Amino acid sequence: MANFIDGLDYTLLINALMRLIPLLICITLHELAHGYAANKLGDPTAKMMGRLTLNPIKHIDPVGALMILIVGFGWAKPVPVDMRNFKKPKRDMAITALAGPLTNVILAVVVLIILASVSGLLAGGDSRTANIFFVRFAEGYIPTGVNEFIYQIIARTALLSLVLAIFNLLPIPPLDGSKILFSILPDRTYIKLMRYEKYGMVILLALLFIPTILGLPDYFRMIIFEPASFLFITVSSFLGII
Repeated sequence: MANFIDGLDYTLLINALMRLIPLLICITLHELAHGYAANKLGDPTAKMMGRLTLNPIKHIDPVGALMILIVGFGWAKPVPVDMRNFKKPKRDMAITALAGPLTNVILAVVVLIILASVSGLLAGGDSRTANIFFVRFAEGYIPTGVNEFIYQIIARTALLSLVLAIFNLLPIPPLDGSKILFSILPDRTYIKLMRYEKYGMVILLALLFIPTILGLPDYFRMIIFEPASFLFITVSSFLGII
């Protein structure tokens, strides 16, 4: 048995954990922020349904999580919100929607600050080694030690959090950006557009896969990953990580 364990290739397991751990952190805090904001604004629906929790199982949407693991971004199980409980439904819905992406941005900054604080320690006191780990992260590097693994988890959490923030701010139903944008529209138009929210996922999937199928440039991914990477590198440079 010992020989069998010693002979295992842990590359796939390590790679899966480096994707899964940041995913659970980012999605859980994103959805918790939605539920917390709604509850503070007068709608206890999420609280009553057990969504004000750090338990990631309560927030994971299997298809959305799989999309994040495969293409780098996706969605979680939507937090239930009853707008009738809000004093100002459109405004409070917009605030509730914004809470998720805003939390992701704050999370990214916080974990990068943590990374800047511990990078030398994780790299054995050598900041140049830390920089090498950081560059390798961008190349899909698989860590060979515990410190490198922790370093990669922190960095990937920051990047994925930024990707999720930008993705969710797109003004396409049912993403958060649509609820923020719709809040400035007249009530009649707002209600009419919200009726078509259930078809938004079909539009999203089409935007994701049709360019690949037709061999077209994938501008949809570009408008998500390029800004996220720019912010990631900018903040990291400012903090002296790279």
